[in-house]
Amino acid sequence: MPYPKYIKKRTGELEKFNPKKIQAAIQKAINAVNEKADAKELAKKVIKSLKIFKIPSVEEIQDVVENVLSQKHERVAKAYILYRKARAHARNIKNFFKIKDDLKLNVNAIKVLEERYLLKNKKGEIIETPTQLFKRVAKAVAAADAKYGKNVKETEKEFFEVMKNLEFLPNSPTLMNAGTSLQLSACFVLPVEDSLVDIFNAVKYMALIQQSGGGTGFSFSHLRPRGDLVKSTYGVASGPVSFMKIFDEATETIKQAGKRRGANMAVLNCQHPDILDFITAKTKPVLNNFNLSVAVTDSFMKAVKARKNYNLINPRTGKPVRKLNAYNVFNLIAFSAWQNGDPGMLFIDEINRKHPLREKIEATNPCGEQPLLPYESCNLGSINLSKFVKKGKIDWQKLQGVIKTAVHFLDNVIDVNPFPLKQIKKVTEANRKIGLGVMGFADMLIQLGIPYNSQKALKLAEKLMKFIQKTARKKSEELGRQRGSFPNFKKSKLKNKYKFMRNATCTTVAPTGTISIIAGCSSGIEPLFAVSFIRNVMQNVKLLEVNYLFENMAIRQGFYSQELMKEIAKKGSIQKIKKIPKAIKKIFVTALDIKPEWHVKMQAAFQKHVDNAVSKTVNLPHNATKKDIAKIYWLAYKLKCKGITVYRYGSRSKQVLYIGSVKPLKPKYTKAEVHYSGGCIGGPYSECVY
Repeated sequence: MPYPKYIKKRTGELEKFNPKKIQAAIQKAINAVNEKADAKELAKKVIKSLKIFKIPSVEEIQDVVENVLSQKHERVAKAYILYRKARAHARNIKNFFKIKDDLKLNVNAIKVLEERYLLKNKKGEIIETPTQLFKRVAKAVAAADAKYGKNVKETEKEFFEVMKNLEFLPNSPTLMNAGTSLQLSACFVLPVEDSLVDIFNAVKYMALIQQSGGGTGFSFSHLRPRGDLVKSTYGVASGPVSFMKIFDEATETIKQAGKRRGANMAVLNCQHPDILDFITAKTKPVLNNFNLSVAVTDSFMKAVKARKNYNLINPRTGKPVRKLNAYNVFNLIAFSAWQNGDPGMLFIDEINRKHPLREKIEATNPCGEQPLLPYESCNLGSINLSKFVKKGKIDWQKLQGVIKTAVHFLDNVIDVNPFPLKQIKKVTEANRKIGLGVMGFADMLIQLGIPYNSQKALKLAEKLMKFIQKTARKKSEELGRQRGSFPNFKKSKLKNKYKFMRNATCTTVAPTGTISIIAGCSSGIEPLFAVSFIRNVMQNVKLLEVNYLFENMAIRQGFYSQELMKEIAKKGSIQKIKKIPKAIKKIFVTALDIKPEWHVKMQAAFQKHVDNAVSKTVNLPHNATKKDIAKIYWLAYKLKCKGITVYRYGSRSKQVLYIGSVKPLKPKYTKAEVHYSGGCIGGPYSECVY
């Protein structure tokens, strides 16, 4: 069939006419509404109608497509028109940005990439496109294969494809820094020993790590308590909380110049004499660059249940100094979390029971998903589950292939990583821990028609993570056979089950933060935070965002309207909107629609098949009580989670998500900040360092 040789682009440039692009655009609209229609035949009709144009413009071609679709396929036409309008709106906003969007990402993804990920020259001008970013990362990470006699070019192509297709993305420092002189890991734990030299060395090391985008965790449990003797000066110690403030101030300074804010986790063992000061440390507006977690033991939890006293131990002497009632301490933790979201809990005995190495863990990274030894780092990556549903079913074969590629990628990162400290290099290379996780889980459930708060969803979570864990372990075993097991393998618990193993750990479920914005999917394993909302993209520029799956379903079932989307944006939830069918309400549930116990059960379901830990926030309505939080903590312990974090809506004056018409904040519309993708809406790492 004859067709125009050229088309006129919006820039005025001429480009060769490609009829396949028309067919692809029509097919996308057909898929959106799940209608039986022949995209190829419809494309032919469009091309036939283009005869009247000598050199048609892009807009003229799109007008013809609309006209052809409207004749017999109204729903397909509506989907196409909506997509066209959305792209036009996005183009207008993107004109504010200074980058070429060669992958047609959403506006928010472009904003995030421009701010933090794309390389800039000395003048601060962006010098790469999103495609070039992924090529830079693929090339840098694939280079490790040369060490093992593999075809580097083939590996580079494989890595590039999974990133370009948004099927897998590594943690932010890898995306930002690969191919430069800066380090590539997201998670670090640094020791804080009981001397001024060691304390301020830790501050210095923290600064070096955060400068390149890493997050740091610390156990302050070895510091002598407030009021304790300092022999060298005959004075008294000021205690862990006072020193935490120094770390906090250093982070505050570093974040002014870095690519993003620094991130810290402070952990204190429940037996430390200053535990009460630690629990209540954030009742005042201090330590804004820290998440806090109390490391609780099995014996502490038993004492809570029995309402018994337990000993506080001075870490300097190793001797008991006084007793506290465990039940009262537990309730104080719940009360403080009710007030402001901190502290969370780390179930430290469960962490060490499941740790594959003999050494004891005392702390985690800032978001709690990565327990690590002192001076250990870990690089993470996440698979976008929304890309693996085809015709209402999970494409297990495709998923298996991407898991193997991701494990290969993450192992390579260890080899090419310019570690910030020699101590970190030594420990990390000895254990070679990696953390492959997921994002887009809520999107996958919607695509499968499964409510998040259901037994079916819990069963799928277990099945899915078991498959990922098994496949990842198998790939790591294969790499161990080819490249050698991690150096501490023979001293690990894994030696009893495997002959080879490249990585001490393989899986972690992180909150994903900005990488899920780039991927255009839901955050980690979190439910949707809103179905429709207003995004603060930049100053004086706000964008109505509607979940694309909901939008498609609304068109498919004939109840879509722009007015409805705005109405939903007032609350973020669809549960009280009468015109929406009940079956759809069941599937499109938001974090605050779901009862708290479902959040915990989902975390536990994933944790069953995760080597490291699972980052998940239990978001609670404003009217939740202290008892509700205490119940959540107990349920998490009972279900063998490794940690737990809660956030009660409105318990902090500043949040990254505001639900429309909901007390105590009551904005007109549900509003989200540019970097928010889901999970905790009020903590310092609502925008997670990952």
